[in-house]
Amino acid sequence: MKWITFSRKMGTNGSEIARKVAGELGYGFYDTEAIDRMAQQLGFLESVQEADEKVPSLFHRLFSDRPTVYFDRLYSVIYELAKQGDAVFLGRGSHILLRAFDCALHVRVTASLEKRLQTMMQRGFTREAAARAIKRSDDERNAFLKFAFGVDWENPELYDLVLNMDKLSVSLAVNTVVNLAGSNEIAGASVDAIRSLETMGLTNRAEAALIEADLLIGRAASMSVPVVEPGKVRLDGFVDSEKRRAEAEAALKSVKGVESIESQLRVTPPIGAA
Repeated sequence: MKWITFSRKMGTNGSEIARKVAGELGYGFYDTEAIDRMAQQLGFLESVQEADEKVPSLFHRLFSDRPTVYFDRLYSVIYELAKQGDAVFLGRGSHILLRAFDCALHVRVTASLEKRLQTMMQRGFTREAAARAIKRSDDERNAFLKFAFGVDWENPELYDLVLNMDKLSVSLAVNTVVNLAGSNEIAGASVDAIRSLETMGLTNRAEAALIEADLLIGRAASMSVPVVEPGKVRLDGFVDSEKRRAEAEAALKSVKGVESIESQLRVTPPIGAA
């Protein structure tokens, strides 16, 4: 099993290259539409759409934990799709989420501004509209990566291969990626890698459920949700009442993939409580 992630700038034909690479290799292709379908299956399409390569609103950043829920759920979708087999991922921070795996090849598709403008004008944009669209897209994607992962979108060290489309044709770019993906340097995923994906995806979904239930806010609770084994999670920490412990367990039972819960929560009433 291997994964290829594509990070592309608007006007570089990066989406076309990614789609054709997936077709040449017979890999699954996961763009926004496919990621949304998996999010729908997991029961949180709205959350994932809120994390669509855009920074949350100022209100959400300052006054709520919603962005954490959005991102936890997006991450779990990427991990769930990666478990299913050979795949090409388009955007959504996949090159960061899968960076720790040797079986993942990370590709960046870029080009000069002039080349990108020409490509957009060939699609029917005026030069002025193309310039606005490119700037807005670059700003949003760069801000998304900084906010969600704390990284610089332009950092070449995040990628294994950078394709500058000023001189490359789409077919040559596709062949380059296909040949590299088939080389011995890009190893297949191990059993341990698949288990890690399961653990990370389930952890993200469990934490998002607790945050959404307002169980990790303030001084009323402090807990963590390590995954003990596939399907089994453990609740560690403390809560201020039996009611909150029951709410935490109920929230986790609703999470897809949680089959059993080992609760080690301690009930610690607030100081001065009767």
